[in-house]
Amino acid sequence: MIIAIVNQKGGTGKTTTTVNLGSALAQAGRSVLLVDFDPQGNLSYSLGITGSEQTMADVLNGDAAIGDIMYEVEGMDVAPSYIELADAEISLAGLEERELLLKKQLEALSYDYILIDCPPSLSLLTINALSAAERVIIPLQMEVLSLQGLDQIINTINSLKDVLNENLEIFGVLPTMVDRRRKLSTEIYEHIQENYELRIFEHGIRSNVRASEAPSFGQSVIQYAPSSNSANDYRAFANEILNLS
Repeated sequence: MIIAIVNQKGGTGKTTTTVNLGSALAQAGRSVLLVDFDPQGNLSYSLGITGSEQTMADVLNGDAAIGDIMYEVEGMDVAPSYIELADAEISLAGLEERELLLKKQLEALSYDYILIDCPPSLSLLTINALSAAERVIIPLQMEVLSLQGLDQIINTINSLKDVLNENLEIFGVLPTMVDRRRKLSTEIYEHIQENYELRIFEHGIRSNVRASEAPSFGQSVIQYAPSSNSANDYRAFANEILNLS
């Protein structure tokens, strides 16, 4: 299953979710590929991958196959990215079928789960990810401002589904940075339930300092602090994904 982790708003936990969902799925014995498709390269950095000679920019430019650039980390394969990916995106703007470049690379691969960490914008890179994916997970903070972008994400996915990927479906909304002591979190949750026909994953991710510390050590929080709230939450979320797949 190919899953794009998408939110056009920054700071919602896309990269953290991609890393830790992947690590939890790998820990559960599944084969996993993580694709860093954000020019910021935060996923790569979070797993200790720096200074790679070839990245997803080379893959998009046709200078490498995705299998040539992979690293093995925590039982997962990882296809890294750095700032060169932004330049690659510009150079691809005039190509035919430019929206399908990632899909063509992933079609030949065989993994239980391929997770794509998308940039926080509706860019050619995001469109490539959505064109390649079967499902979309939307990490969402339980805050009012986060709701403003939810309609935009849904509209983008529906439009792309009509044109490029009829098989694309929204897997669900993942509540992130949850503070269950706040009434607002409950109110946002209820608003989504009442106004959208979307699954809200049962196992939201609580705020936890360990998840913020883990990237500095080049590890997932599953590896860095396996007994932390965040690690427990991501393992529970991974089990939910496994049960729904």
